[in-house]
Amino acid sequence: MRILVVEDEKALADALGNGLSLQGYSVDVVYDGEAALCAVEINSYDLVVLDLNLPKVNGTEVCRKLRTSGSSTGILMLTASSGIDDRIKGLDMGADDYLVKPFHFPELLARIRAILRRQGEKRNVILRTGKLVVDPNTLKAFIGDSEVALTTKEFGILEYLMRNTGRVISQEELLEHVWNEDANLFTHAIKVHINNIRKKLTAAGGEGLISTIKSKGYLIA
Repeated sequence: MRILVVEDEKALADALGNGLSLQGYSVDVVYDGEAALCAVEINSYDLVVLDLNLPKVNGTEVCRKLRTSGSSTGILMLTASSGIDDRIKGLDMGADDYLVKPFHFPELLARIRAILRRQGEKRNVILRTGKLVVDPNTLKAFIGDSEVALTTKEFGILEYLMRNTGRVISQEELLEHVWNEDANLFTHAIKVHINNIRKKLTAAGGEGLISTIKSKGYLIA
C-alpha cells in the first residue's frame, strides 16, 4: 500500500512518514498543497493523509481537485480545529474521514485501515496460488502449513505479484508500487529481494513459484 503524507509541520510529517513506513506502508512525504498535487499526478496512491491548513494550496482545495479529477484515492484529512464547520467542509469536498490534532498514532492507523477497507474489501482478501497463501491482514505468507519469514519489503513485493497473478510485472512497476518516490530506477534492489523471496519460498517447499521473464519482469502464473 502506498501513502502520501501532506503536512506542513515538517517534524510531524517526517514522524508520520517514518511511523507508517515501520507499519509496512510505502510512504512519500510533501510539505505543501502544490507539491501534493504534483505527487498525485506522477504517482498512484492508495491513500492521502492530508493536512487542512497548507501553504500554497490548502487541504480542502487539494481534496476538491482530487475528487473533481475522478480520483477515488482514500483521503484522511488532518485538522487542528475541533470546530464542526471545518470538518463538514472537508467531508463535503470528498474526504473519507478526518482526525483532529493532536492525535494518537494508533488512532491514525485505525482510521487508515478503515478507509482502506472501505476503498475495497478485496484489499483484505487472502491471496492463494497453489500452496502459496498470502494474508494481507497479518502480513504473513505460508507454503502449506509452513510460514515463510519475509521482511516488510519482501512481503510487499510478493503481495503485489500475487494481486497480479498471470501478469508480468516489470521492475519499474514494482518500484512504483512497493517503494517510495526516492527509489533509484537503476537499483539492483528488486533483483536482490526477488532472489531472497525465492530462496525462502524454496526452503518452505515452494520452488519455482516466481518466474523471470527476460527483459520484461516477474510473473506468478
